[in-house]
This record gives sequence, C-alpha cells and structure tokens, in this order.
Amino acid sequence: MDVLLTGAFGRVGTAVIDGLADREAYEFTYLDKNPHPEYESVVADVTDYESIRPAFETADAVIHLAGYPTTDGTWPEILRNNVIGTYNAIEAAADAGVERLVFASTNHVVGMYELEHGPDIYAPDADLCVDHTAPARPDSYYGVSKLFGEGLGRYYVEHPEHDYPRRFYALRICGVRHAEYDHPYGDAERGVEEGRFERGSEAYDRAVARRKAMWTSRRDLAQFVECCLSDDSVDFDVFYVVSDNDRRWFDIDHARDVLGYDPEDDAEEWDAPE
Repeated sequence: MDVLLTGAFGRVGTAVIDGLADREAYEFTYLDKNPHPEYESVVADVTDYESIRPAFETADAVIHLAGYPTTDGTWPEILRNNVIGTYNAIEAAADAGVERLVFASTNHVVGMYELEHGPDIYAPDADLCVDHTAPARPDSYYGVSKLFGEGLGRYYVEHPEHDYPRRFYALRICGVRHAEYDHPYGDAERGVEEGRFERGSEAYDRAVARRKAMWTSRRDLAQFVECCLSDDSVDFDVFYVVSDNDRRWFDIDHARDVLGYDPEDDAEEWDAPE
C-alpha cells in the first residue's frame, strides 16, 4: 500500500514512522513543509494546493497530520493551516482518487468536558466517559478547526458529488509526545526541565495525574493508524486514540469493536519517571 504522510516530522508523524515505516506492507511518502536530514521527503506546505497535489497522485491512503498543532493558535493561523490546509489535503485526495484518508483530529473537539470537569476527572475514581456519540464541545479555535475537518471528510465520503475518498477515519488523538517524553511523567518532567515548577510540587502532581488519563503511547498510536489502514468496514467514523489508561475519560470500546484496536500500554503501570 502506498501511503502519503503529511506533516510527517511532527510528534504524531514520527510515531507513525517509528512504528510502521519498516513494514513491508507499506511504501511511505513523507510530505512536510520542512526538509528532514535523514528522510527523503516532499517539501511542500498544505496551504498551497498546487505544491502538494502531485504527491497524492499514486497514494492508496493518506494520513493527514499537517496543521497548526496546539490550542494557542490565533484564528488567522488556524484558518490558514487547519481549515484551508485540511480542505486542500482532502480535495487533493479526492482529485487523485485516494481510497482512504486517516485524519488527525483531536480530543479538543470535546475539550469543554475537561474544562468543565477538570481536575476532578484526573482521579482514578472519576465517573465520566466521553464516546463518539457525545456532542462536540470544542475548547478553542484549534478544536473547532478539527471539527470542521471531520465534517468536511464526512461530506466527501457521503455526498454523491464525490467519489473519493471512500473511507475517512477521524482520530481524536489524546496525547502523543516526542520519544523522550513518551511516558505518563513526560509532561511533568518537561515542566521541571523548563523551570516551570519543581518535582513533587502540586503543579507537578497535577501534570502527572492528567497525563495518566490522557497518555497515548507512540506505539499505541502507530497500532491505531495501522488498524485504519487495514480496515475494510468503515465509510466514515470517529474514534478516540488513547492508551488503555485506567483513569482515561475517553471511550476506546468503539475502536476495539470496529477496528480491533488492542492497546499495549496503561499509564497506571508507571509509578515514577523513566
């Protein structure tokens, strides 16, 4: 399978590369707006349709990760990268006849649940479960832009005007980090390294509690993407991408049932930094 990976060299993209690039089943093409010293890639910006369109021509599947990646984006930044950029990627996939598109959405599509119930929902005995049927409640322009991407993908899949893509997977990713911080204490340890708080402080403990609920290990993320690439049942669907953490408030039973997702990691198995 020929797979085009946009935004290839960010946190999520490198997790996909680390987990799947050496599989014989896949031939990856990497697209990123910045070149990489180790990987051959298409250097193009998803906000420029003409520059990215040729990369889609031979793809069987697209994993679309490119965009502004955090909730602090201004509206102009979000509009350019996450709205126009996502439209360009889906339209390029449609024009090239790409069968499936895996879209990096975000938990921030429903982020108001956390703002309303946090930090109590970080506790092991918290009683909240948000699944794919819960009403969208974005917490930022970033969350709104990813909800737009989900809706646009559904439109392309379901409207008779469009033949492609035929399968669209909206992945509401919860918390992938770079390899050095890929554990439940990663955010807290980074906070110490950056001088924002001290180890053992209330802020440190809160960062650990949140990450123990939200952690998505890099290998679980890669497995989830592979589940989408090998699936033959979905037309359009929404899934939460998180490891099998005891205190998570996002549902993964839907992903288990539909895609066969079988996460390997549980944050509660950690009681100290690596």
